[in-house]
Amino acid sequence: MRRLLTAALEVHPQVALRPEPFGALAYHYDNRRLVFLRSRDMLKVVESLSTHPTLEEALVASEIEPQRWDSFQSAIDSLISSEIIRVR
Repeated sequence: MRRLLTAALEVHPQVALRPEPFGALAYHYDNRRLVFLRSRDMLKVVESLSTHPTLEEALVASEIEPQRWDSFQSAIDSLISSEIIRVR
């Protein structure tokens, strides 16, 4: 899982994010998947991925505490599997 910290990631171009009070909805227009981002912090990280060279830098810029990084990496890995996020 450590490999994700050094990955350059971005939201897939076919994905729309809709902020919600609980976090956000992510809809992939090609595969028609609807995914829930369950926190505003996760939305903040996902939205900032393309502006940072690595996931680690996006987590730091989003002010996510290092003790929470494992859970964020796990969630990002799921978003990659769902094709919501991709490697740049």
